[in-house]
Amino acid sequence: MSIAYIVVTSVTIAVNAAIAITDFARARFVLANSAEVGVPQSWLPALATLKTAGAAGLAIGLLGVRPIGIAAAIGLVLFYTGAVVTHLRARVFHNIAFPGAFLALAIASLGLALAP
Repeated sequence: MSIAYIVVTSVTIAVNAAIAITDFARARFVLANSAEVGVPQSWLPALATLKTAGAAGLAIGLLGVRPIGIAAAIGLVLFYTGAVVTHLRARVFHNIAFPGAFLALAIASLGLALAP
């Protein structure tokens, strides 16, 4: 297990856990962003649960269950690809860097998990 994998995956876990907490708390900026991109507020708990599951799966991968970590990273890549597409379809570009950064972290975590 490389230091890069540990560091990048740990950051990915932390940011996903943090944003999931804000989703569950229905933070004002989360509600505003979801309305702006057309995501119903009723979806927030499910989306937060997916982020939490991704973070937990990455943590399990760091603890040595590599297939779970890889599956979690794939799930987060798919999740954040959907988030970026949702921003693009809604033509909301002013904050697309956030899902883009989360996607980049998920891709990096996946790539490092798959590295020999």
